Amino acid sequence: MTDTAKALLAGGPDDLPERIVPAPAPGTDVKIKLRGGYEHFRATERHEETTEGRLPVYEWWERTEIAE
Repeated sequence: MTDTAKALLAGGPDDLPERIVPAPAPGTDVKIKLRGGYEHFRATERHEETTEGRLPVYEWWERTEIAE
């Protein structure tokens, strides 16, 4: 078992490289760089049982493009 807090990502693109990621600081969104943009996930009040234990669920809410 590791000391790193983790979060479960729900929704968003099907091709996300990981669905279990390090949890951000409280009040902070998770931002994943993918295909020329960022996928943004916000904390919910939900938790889900996973192979990594009971984790907070962060749900996808928007995508932003990276300016070139």
